[in-house]
Amino acid sequence: MADVNRGNRPLSPHLTIYRPQLTSITSIFTRITGNALIVAALLMVWWFLAAATSPEYFAVADGFVTSWFGDLVMTLSLLALWYHTLAGVRHLIWDTGRALDVPTAEKLGLACIGGSVVLTAFTLIVI
Repeated sequence: MADVNRGNRPLSPHLTIYRPQLTSITSIFTRITGNALIVAALLMVWWFLAAATSPEYFAVADGFVTSWFGDLVMTLSLLALWYHTLAGVRHLIWDTGRALDVPTAEKLGLACIGGSVVLTAFTLIVI
């Protein structure tokens, strides 16, 4: 390959010069919450299997799930569930060809974030 003098400029965008947009951040967060929901589902499966195994093993699993750390994990899982659901609705809207312009897409991203926080708080208060 020929040695071409490209100067002192970067060949691709780097984190030091790239400003992430809200749409890219919400897209990444959708993927993260999807994977986090898998972990939460495995935790719930472990709790159910422990209940089916023995009272001693259930006491261990239940002690973990109902501890402060378990409560934190479940609350964050609820937030992830609401966010992932609202992001899915946003993608369904985009699949119809609507709201694809940048200002509306950013408003939908903010609605997903705000809506997930509000719905999580509502769910925790009601239940």
